[in-house]
Amino acid sequence: MSIRHIIWDWNGTLLDDVWLCVDVLNGMLAERGLPPVDSENYRRRFRFPVVEVYRDFGFDVSNGEFERMSHVYINAYESRRHLCKLHAGAEELLGELKSAGLGQSILSAYRQDMLDSMVKNMGLSQYFDHLAGNSDIYAASKVDYGRRLLAKIGGSADEVLMVGDTEHDHEVAHELGIQCILLEHGHNERPRLEKTGAKILPDMRAIAKELGLRNKQP
Repeated sequence: MSIRHIIWDWNGTLLDDVWLCVDVLNGMLAERGLPPVDSENYRRRFRFPVVEVYRDFGFDVSNGEFERMSHVYINAYESRRHLCKLHAGAEELLGELKSAGLGQSILSAYRQDMLDSMVKNMGLSQYFDHLAGNSDIYAASKVDYGRRLLAKIGGSADEVLMVGDTEHDHEVAHELGIQCILLEHGHNERPRLEKTGAKILPDMRAIAKELGLRNKQP
Protein backbone atom coordinates (compact mmCIF):
# COMPACT_ATOMS: atom_id res chain seq x y z
CA MET A 1 0.00 0.00 0.00
CA SER A 2 1.27 3.49 -0.88
CA ILE A 3 0.45 5.40 2.30
CA ARG A 4 1.78 8.70 3.63
CA HIS A 5 -0.82 9.41 6.35
CA ILE A 6 -2.99 7.21 8.58
CA ILE A 7 -6.25 8.41 10.10
CA TRP A 8 -7.04 6.33 13.18
CA ASP A 9 -10.41 5.91 14.82
CA TRP A 10 -10.02 6.10 18.60
CA ASN A 11 -12.68 4.19 20.56
CA GLY A 12 -12.46 0.47 19.84
CA THR A 13 -9.67 0.83 17.28
CA LEU A 14 -6.76 2.14 19.32
CA LEU A 15 -8.52 2.20 22.70
CA ASP A 16 -9.81 -1.09 24.11
CA ASP A 17 -13.07 0.22 25.58
CA VAL A 18 -15.85 -2.10 24.40
CA TRP A 19 -16.00 -3.71 27.85
CA LEU A 20 -16.57 -0.32 29.48
CA CYS A 21 -19.23 0.74 26.97
CA VAL A 22 -21.15 -2.50 27.58
CA ASP A 23 -20.85 -2.12 31.35
CA VAL A 24 -22.12 1.48 31.33
CA LEU A 25 -24.95 0.56 28.98
CA ASN A 26 -25.99 -2.33 31.23
CA GLY A 27 -26.11 -0.03 34.23
CA MET A 28 -28.54 2.23 32.39
CA LEU A 29 -30.62 -0.75 31.23
CA ALA A 30 -30.84 -2.09 34.78
CA GLU A 31 -32.13 1.25 36.07
CA ARG A 32 -35.04 0.94 33.65
CA GLY A 33 -35.77 -2.72 34.24
CA LEU A 34 -34.55 -3.63 30.75
CA PRO A 35 -32.60 -6.84 30.00
CA PRO A 36 -28.80 -6.63 29.92
CA VAL A 37 -26.69 -7.11 26.80
CA ASP A 38 -23.43 -8.99 26.36
CA SER A 39 -20.51 -7.84 24.25
CA GLU A 40 -21.51 -10.05 21.32
CA ASN A 41 -25.01 -8.58 21.16
CA TYR A 42 -23.59 -5.07 21.55
CA ARG A 43 -21.06 -5.54 18.76
CA ARG A 44 -23.74 -7.03 16.52
CA ARG A 45 -26.01 -3.99 16.92
CA PHE A 46 -23.75 -0.98 17.53
CA ARG A 47 -23.91 1.63 14.76
CA PHE A 48 -24.12 5.32 13.95
CA PRO A 49 -26.06 7.39 14.73
CA VAL A 50 -25.90 6.03 18.27
CA VAL A 51 -29.49 7.08 19.00
CA GLU A 52 -30.56 4.04 16.95
CA VAL A 53 -28.64 1.75 19.31
CA TYR A 54 -30.47 3.17 22.33
CA ARG A 55 -33.78 2.62 20.57
CA ASP A 56 -32.83 -0.96 19.67
CA PHE A 57 -32.13 -1.84 23.29
CA GLY A 58 -35.50 -0.54 24.46
CA PHE A 59 -34.74 2.98 25.66
CA ASP A 60 -37.28 5.75 25.19
CA VAL A 61 -35.39 8.30 23.08
CA SER A 62 -38.27 10.77 22.62
CA ASN A 63 -38.86 14.19 24.15
CA GLY A 64 -35.24 14.91 25.03
CA GLU A 65 -34.61 11.53 26.67
CA PHE A 66 -31.79 10.63 24.31
CA GLU A 67 -29.94 13.85 25.12
CA ARG A 68 -30.42 13.30 28.85
CA MET A 69 -29.27 9.67 28.64
CA SER A 70 -26.25 10.70 26.59
CA HIS A 71 -25.07 12.88 29.47
CA VAL A 72 -25.65 10.07 31.97
CA TYR A 73 -23.72 7.68 29.73
CA ILE A 74 -20.77 9.96 29.10
CA ASN A 75 -20.46 10.89 32.78
CA ALA A 76 -20.34 7.20 33.74
CA TYR A 77 -17.84 6.48 30.94
CA GLU A 78 -15.61 9.43 31.84
CA SER A 79 -15.47 8.41 35.51
CA ARG A 80 -13.86 5.09 34.52
CA ARG A 81 -12.08 5.83 31.27
CA HIS A 82 -8.72 5.78 33.09
CA LEU A 83 -9.18 2.01 33.40
CA CYS A 84 -9.05 1.58 29.61
CA LYS A 85 -5.81 0.69 27.87
CA LEU A 86 -4.71 0.66 24.25
CA HIS A 87 -5.10 -2.57 22.32
CA ALA A 88 -2.03 -4.79 22.46
CA GLY A 89 0.74 -3.51 20.24
CA ALA A 90 -0.95 -0.19 19.47
CA GLU A 91 1.61 2.19 20.94
CA GLU A 92 4.48 0.16 19.52
CA LEU A 93 2.91 0.45 16.08
CA LEU A 94 2.30 4.19 16.45
CA GLY A 95 5.99 4.58 17.20
CA GLU A 96 7.03 2.45 14.23
CA LEU A 97 4.84 4.45 11.87
CA LYS A 98 6.21 7.73 13.17
CA SER A 99 9.77 6.47 12.77
CA ALA A 100 8.93 5.39 9.21
CA GLY A 101 7.92 8.97 8.42
CA LEU A 102 4.17 8.45 8.12
CA GLY A 103 1.81 11.13 9.38
CA GLN A 104 -0.91 10.08 11.82
CA SER A 105 -4.16 11.64 13.03
CA ILE A 106 -7.23 10.60 15.00
CA LEU A 107 -10.80 11.02 13.75
CA SER A 108 -13.24 10.21 16.54
CA ALA A 109 -16.89 10.54 17.54
CA TYR A 110 -15.54 11.30 21.03
CA ARG A 111 -16.02 14.96 22.01
CA GLN A 112 -12.97 17.06 21.11
CA ASP A 113 -11.98 18.17 24.63
CA MET A 114 -12.36 14.63 25.97
CA LEU A 115 -10.29 13.22 23.13
CA ASP A 116 -7.59 15.83 23.63
CA SER A 117 -7.30 15.17 27.35
CA MET A 118 -7.31 11.38 27.08
CA VAL A 119 -4.63 11.30 24.37
CA LYS A 120 -2.51 13.73 26.41
CA ASN A 121 -3.00 11.86 29.70
CA MET A 122 -1.99 8.58 28.07
CA GLY A 123 1.23 10.17 26.79
CA LEU A 124 0.35 9.70 23.12
CA SER A 125 0.33 13.27 21.77
CA GLN A 126 3.78 12.86 20.21
CA TYR A 127 2.45 10.43 17.62
CA PHE A 128 -0.30 12.56 16.08
CA ASP A 129 -0.37 15.54 13.75
CA HIS A 130 -4.08 16.24 14.28
CA LEU A 131 -6.84 15.19 16.67
CA ALA A 132 -10.32 15.59 15.17
CA GLY A 133 -13.14 15.02 17.64
CA ASN A 134 -16.83 15.75 17.72
CA SER A 135 -18.38 19.04 18.81
CA ASP A 136 -20.91 17.24 21.05
CA ILE A 137 -21.53 13.89 22.79
CA TYR A 138 -24.28 12.52 20.55
CA ALA A 139 -22.12 10.52 18.09
CA ALA A 140 -24.11 11.13 14.90
CA SER A 141 -21.53 11.04 12.08
CA LYS A 142 -17.85 11.74 11.48
CA VAL A 143 -18.07 12.65 7.80
CA ASP A 144 -18.19 16.45 8.06
CA TYR A 145 -15.25 16.89 10.40
CA GLY A 146 -13.48 14.10 8.54
CA ARG A 147 -13.53 16.36 5.50
CA ARG A 148 -12.03 19.17 7.53
CA LEU A 149 -9.31 16.85 8.81
CA LEU A 150 -8.49 15.67 5.30
CA ALA A 151 -8.13 19.30 4.18
CA LYS A 152 -5.63 19.89 7.01
CA ILE A 153 -3.64 16.80 6.01
CA GLY A 154 -3.55 17.99 2.38
CA GLY A 155 -1.96 16.21 -0.56
CA SER A 156 -3.52 13.31 -2.42
CA ALA A 157 -6.40 11.47 -0.72
CA ASP A 158 -5.23 8.29 -2.49
CA GLU A 159 -2.31 8.10 -0.07
CA VAL A 160 -4.39 8.39 3.11
CA LEU A 161 -5.56 5.31 5.01
CA MET A 162 -8.44 5.14 7.49
CA VAL A 163 -8.11 2.46 10.18
CA GLY A 164 -11.33 1.84 12.11
CA ASP A 165 -13.49 -0.79 13.74
CA THR A 166 -17.05 -0.09 12.53
CA GLU A 167 -19.15 0.02 9.40
CA HIS A 168 -19.32 3.78 9.88
CA ASP A 169 -15.55 4.09 9.61
CA HIS A 170 -15.79 2.47 6.20
CA GLU A 171 -18.63 4.84 5.25
CA VAL A 172 -16.49 7.79 6.29
CA ALA A 173 -13.49 6.54 4.30
CA HIS A 174 -15.72 6.06 1.25
CA GLU A 175 -17.11 9.59 1.55
CA LEU A 176 -13.60 11.01 1.90
CA GLY A 177 -12.23 8.96 -1.01
CA ILE A 178 -9.49 7.34 1.07
CA GLN A 179 -8.35 3.76 1.64
CA CYS A 180 -9.74 1.76 4.58
CA ILE A 181 -8.77 -1.13 6.84
CA LEU A 182 -11.11 -2.37 9.57
CA LEU A 183 -10.01 -4.14 12.74
CA GLU A 184 -12.18 -6.89 14.15
CA HIS A 185 -11.37 -6.26 17.82
CA GLY A 186 -13.67 -3.25 18.29
CA HIS A 187 -17.30 -2.15 18.37
CA ASN A 188 -18.58 -4.18 15.39
CA GLU A 189 -18.35 -7.95 14.94
CA ARG A 190 -16.58 -9.36 11.91
CA PRO A 191 -19.75 -10.41 9.98
CA ARG A 192 -20.90 -6.77 10.11
CA LEU A 193 -17.54 -5.57 8.87
CA GLU A 194 -17.45 -8.11 6.05
CA LYS A 195 -20.54 -6.52 4.52
CA THR A 196 -18.51 -3.39 3.75
CA GLY A 197 -16.09 -5.18 1.42
CA ALA A 198 -13.16 -3.53 3.22
CA LYS A 199 -9.96 -5.35 4.15
CA ILE A 200 -10.39 -6.73 7.67
CA LEU A 201 -7.42 -7.48 9.94
CA PRO A 202 -7.31 -9.01 13.42
CA ASP A 203 -4.84 -6.80 15.25
CA MET A 204 -2.03 -4.24 15.22
CA ARG A 205 0.63 -6.73 14.20
CA ALA A 206 -1.37 -7.54 11.07
CA ILE A 207 -1.52 -3.83 10.19
CA ALA A 208 2.25 -3.54 10.58
CA LYS A 209 2.77 -6.43 8.19
CA GLU A 210 0.19 -5.04 5.76
CA LEU A 211 2.13 -1.78 5.62
CA GLY A 212 5.42 -3.60 5.12
CA LEU A 213 6.91 -2.74 8.51
CA ARG A 214 7.51 -6.33 9.67
CA ASN A 215 7.88 -8.36 6.50
CA LYS A 216 10.68 -10.42 8.00
CA GLN A 217 8.53 -11.72 10.84
CA PRO A 218 6.73 -15.08 10.44
